[in-house]
Amino acid sequence: MASFVLHYGTHFLVPIGIAYWFYKPQFWRVLFIFLGAMLIDLDHLLATPIFAPERCSIFFHPLHSALAIVVYVLLLFFRPSRLIGMALCLHIIADSLDCLL
Repeated sequence: MASFVLHYGTHFLVPIGIAYWFYKPQFWRVLFIFLGAMLIDLDHLLATPIFAPERCSIFFHPLHSALAIVVYVLLLFFRPSRLIGMALCLHIIADSLDCLL
């Protein structure tokens, strides 16, 4: 249960909090970008089985690979892509926390 709350809390509550506290005038736009980062989970559809509760997403799925994570971090350094990079990095952090549990 703690894993479920931590995983989905990090996926949804943390982005909502960041969008609210740091980007209040642009809350909905930023939240849309943050929640759009969930689309990288589409790479789970390439795995067999699609969902395996004991499997760690990090370094297993293509959009959760080391190369992809490096690209997500690099996006943080460029103003036009900073929010997207932040959203993708938050997603990777959430999945990493799930792997630790």
